[in-house]
Amino acid sequence: MNAKVKVLVADDHAVLRSGLRLLINAQDDMEVVAEAGEGRDALRKVVETKPDVVLFDLTMPRTNAMETIRHVARTRPRTKVVVLTMHEQAAYLESAVAAGAAGYVVKRAADTELLSAIRAVSRGRRFLDSALVEHAGAEAPSVQSRAGAARRTPRALLSPREGQVLRLLAQGYSNRQIAARLKLSVKTVETFRSRLSKKLRLRGRAALVRYALRTGLVTIESLSQDNGSA
Repeated sequence: MNAKVKVLVADDHAVLRSGLRLLINAQDDMEVVAEAGEGRDALRKVVETKPDVVLFDLTMPRTNAMETIRHVARTRPRTKVVVLTMHEQAAYLESAVAAGAAGYVVKRAADTELLSAIRAVSRGRRFLDSALVEHAGAEAPSVQSRAGAARRTPRALLSPREGQVLRLLAQGYSNRQIAARLKLSVKTVETFRSRLSKKLRLRGRAALVRYALRTGLVTIESLSQDNGSA
């Protein structure tokens, strides 16, 4: 009989962790070996329990999600990370894959899809939420390709001031608010924004946000914070 797939559940909601434990332990081929409520605890338990799969929520407190995923991928390559999250935007999926996640499932997905993801990544395959990939208008390989390209994109392409403007744009600040924070004129900020679009060949704020996430100029945690923008 084959050994069961060992799963670590990392989520800050105890009720959800309990439900996932019941679901996973009810399967003949997998078991929950540990739980964690934030990133540092998850990393410690990865070392202690050596799970095959980590189910990882992106927005836990005191957790830099992408850095945590990168750390697991770098130090424990046999442990595969499946992101289990409420975020359905393509930018989050691309960032997670770029960081090293092997799977991405949104929390509204059926239980069978989550179980399929655990089985797939434990066998060395990728599993990306089918509805999300379809909604993004891309097949899984192309999403992975874009994420890989993001890792190779040098942030040195941007000047320090362009990086500042892009970071604030990605965090939701208006041109006027950026001008006030950086002590520039609104016209100058508009010029920087136009220059960013031309240099990066990106159109619109959403595309700039995706670029900023993929290259690490901003984190999911910073985008989740209320910056008071209009």
